[in-house]
Amino acid sequence: MPITAKLDEYGKPAWIALIVLGFWVFWPLGLAILIFTIWSGRMGCGYHASYGDYERWQQHWQHKMERLQRKLDWMRSRISGDSSGGGMWRGPSSGNRAFDEYRAETLRRLEEEQREFREFLDRLRMAKDKAEFDQFMAERRRRQGPETPQPSAQG
Repeated sequence: MPITAKLDEYGKPAWIALIVLGFWVFWPLGLAILIFTIWSGRMGCGYHASYGDYERWQQHWQHKMERLQRKLDWMRSRISGDSSGGGMWRGPSSGNRAFDEYRAETLRRLEEEQREFREFLDRLRMAKDKAEFDQFMAERRRRQGPETPQPSAQG
């Protein structure tokens, strides 16, 4: 049984003990073990251990980005004074109503463009997902196609 499999049975404490021992014996050895444990995901930090596959990693970051977007939208509504808080974050007026209206209209236009861009990205993701699914189904049909005649030809 390889040493890594044995250490994996004991879990993280065994790996940490090995790292400490490696640093105590010869610091480059300890550094090499530390890099290996992080790279392989055995310490639970990094891509491999936290999110076993790409889809889960992608969902995790998608969730984080959506949460950030909600916070930005909330802050934007507070700044523009749209919330019921009375525009606490609105800031002082420039003193020129024409400029304030221009600024408000520009911000509304940018928000609309951002919304349209988000919708475009959603459509793009949907098209990519559909293409990947269609490719999967085509490959699956190709795999199933030749396998069905073979048993009847042998029998």
